[in-house]
Amino acid sequence: MSAAVPREVTRRAFLGVSASAMGGLVVALYLDAPLRAQGEKVKYPPDAFIAIQPDGKIVLQVNRLEFGQGVATALPLILADELDADWSQVVPQLAPAADIYKDPVRGIQLVGGSGSVRTSFQQYRELGARTRALLISAAAQGWGVSPDQCTAQASVVHGPGGRTAKYSELAAAAARLPVPASVQLKRPEQFRLIGKGAKRLDSRAKCDGSQKFGLDLDLPGMLVAVVAHPPVFGAKVKSVDDSGARQVAGVRDVFTIPLARGATGVAVVADKFWTAKQGRDRLKIEWDLAGLELADSAALQLKFQELGRTPGMVATSRGDAGALDAVPASDRIVAEFHFPYLPHTPMEPLNTTVRFDGKGAEAWAGSQIQGVDQKAIAEVLGLKPEEVKFHTQMAGGGFGRRAVFDSHVQREAAAIAKQLPGTPVKLIWTREDDVQGGYYRPMCLHRVEIGVGGDGLPRAWRHVIVAQSLLAGTPFGAKGGVDDTVVEGVADTPYRVQNFHVSAHQPTINVPVLWWRSVGNTHTAFVMETLMDELAARAQADPFEYRRKLLDPKAAKLRNALDLLEEKSAWRNQLSPGHACGLACHYSFETGVACIAEVSIENQRPRVHRVAVAVDSGLAVNPLTIESQMQGGMTFGISQIVPGGAITLKDGRVEQRNFDAYIPPYMGDAPVAVNVHIVPSSEPPSGIGEPPVPVIAPAVINALAKLTGKRYRTLPLASL
Repeated sequence: MSAAVPREVTRRAFLGVSASAMGGLVVALYLDAPLRAQGEKVKYPPDAFIAIQPDGKIVLQVNRLEFGQGVATALPLILADELDADWSQVVPQLAPAADIYKDPVRGIQLVGGSGSVRTSFQQYRELGARTRALLISAAAQGWGVSPDQCTAQASVVHGPGGRTAKYSELAAAAARLPVPASVQLKRPEQFRLIGKGAKRLDSRAKCDGSQKFGLDLDLPGMLVAVVAHPPVFGAKVKSVDDSGARQVAGVRDVFTIPLARGATGVAVVADKFWTAKQGRDRLKIEWDLAGLELADSAALQLKFQELGRTPGMVATSRGDAGALDAVPASDRIVAEFHFPYLPHTPMEPLNTTVRFDGKGAEAWAGSQIQGVDQKAIAEVLGLKPEEVKFHTQMAGGGFGRRAVFDSHVQREAAAIAKQLPGTPVKLIWTREDDVQGGYYRPMCLHRVEIGVGGDGLPRAWRHVIVAQSLLAGTPFGAKGGVDDTVVEGVADTPYRVQNFHVSAHQPTINVPVLWWRSVGNTHTAFVMETLMDELAARAQADPFEYRRKLLDPKAAKLRNALDLLEEKSAWRNQLSPGHACGLACHYSFETGVACIAEVSIENQRPRVHRVAVAVDSGLAVNPLTIESQMQGGMTFGISQIVPGGAITLKDGRVEQRNFDAYIPPYMGDAPVAVNVHIVPSSEPPSGIGEPPVPVIAPAVINALAKLTGKRYRTLPLASL
């Protein structure tokens, strides 16, 4: 496989090299961004992607946020393999906000849609291969031989006669050479790092406590702020008595700031977090709720049920729309599924630090969309985006919560810093702020009517989904039409039903919503896979075989995952009394995942004893990361079913505040063991962070259905 420079992807790409002040080699991949086409100059950092230092260290910039998904190991691993670098000398750094770090396919600096490795795989390979070619050429010139006579391994170039030269010794000479017009990328059998299983580069620091996250940032003279947010989304401050807050020792200032959705809030700035929180607790605020919708979960459910009984906007229409009406009632399944709002609640509370000096600013945040947040901060401060130096911080989880296109946390931080020029201010959202502050997976309803044929297979399928749009108001939103994230996993299901019709209602509700790890697949997979199991049981068919009969022949990855799972889960036929297994599979983010869960009932709760999961995600760049993502995704997905795992509203107010009322999975809810099986593949890598989430909940529920004889259509589980 070869690659030429320049080449057309979505924009032209080329390499730039130079010598650093320390005598090392620095390499950048430049992207011909739209703004360059408009005649504007794009400024790039001098050491954009690779810096080979005199001491042999190779510092690699990671153009994504690392928040537990392993990208700060996977992307350096890809580059280092093609570079033939000494892996022990590789040091990853999270790149700041800059055009050069935009996703080469999507054109935005982003972590989302499980696309980090998928869309930067080729990019990082080329960076490594071209840099290796430069270093080999430098060595060959110095020795007076042809580059074809030289090889590289572990950051050393080897030449004829046993001659060797370290990359660090060649860096300065390599920086003076022209970038080769083409390079030969490695064949899979030549990989030395890719596919072998590398330990995470950040594991030790996270285990010994030395890893610093955005919340740990401590700058000289820094103050800490918290904000009193309105109890109803969009409300404004009518009046505030801040005398009690100002009496708390250490409180520096109290003032009103604008918030997202036209709301206002009250910021309390203090020397320390606890001081700021104590000050906020003493505020007496009267809120203006005039003209606001007071969302109520019970009322919304009734509204959704009413909408679900009528056709919505068409998402998919295949075959005869009237075929279902010809099926006798005795041969129909009618099912209505209810899903609540769900929060993200990442381990590290949301935070952003901003320092504004009147002419420029610096910001520190664990952001999934650095460029968007950088621009938002600039807008608040009256600056150009390039006048805001944005430092990407390690983040403790996110699950989508750190990719909010209104940048509400960053805007709040900037508004506070604007009032205190010259002083760095760290804004912290407490757990209560986040649980009650919105940006949830949408509440949704599915109403499904299936006509079953004499062979036990579905012959007609009518499916209506009711849920808020996630894409509305974002750069990905389309005017009118069906939001793909509402119907994904259903409208594009790999199951082939001749007469298949899907429509959607997208009501506007005064509750902020946001993608939740795996987005719409989390509820659509539950519906599809529990119904598949119900259909298989009705037909007295093996659940593996039943799914295979319905799968599109082109659904190779899902079929591969099912086949491998069946092979690796022979234990499902030898279960203890009171135990049952449930199967589920799903295709999302170009990855096929199949899962089987062994479940019993303990204390009226499901107990997951064992899970086997098979995944076809193309080439396994780092099998250890795939294993950990599968394991973590299983527990995250179980959060959909545990009792108390819901956000509910009454009179416009969120009823939960913290983990006392919103209850995430505990240790007893998590699977005792998760065995991961990876389908061997040489295809390009596909998504891995989100695909495991959708399958575990339906697998557990399918097992429960065998144990209790009930079909569960409302989450979270209230009782068994």
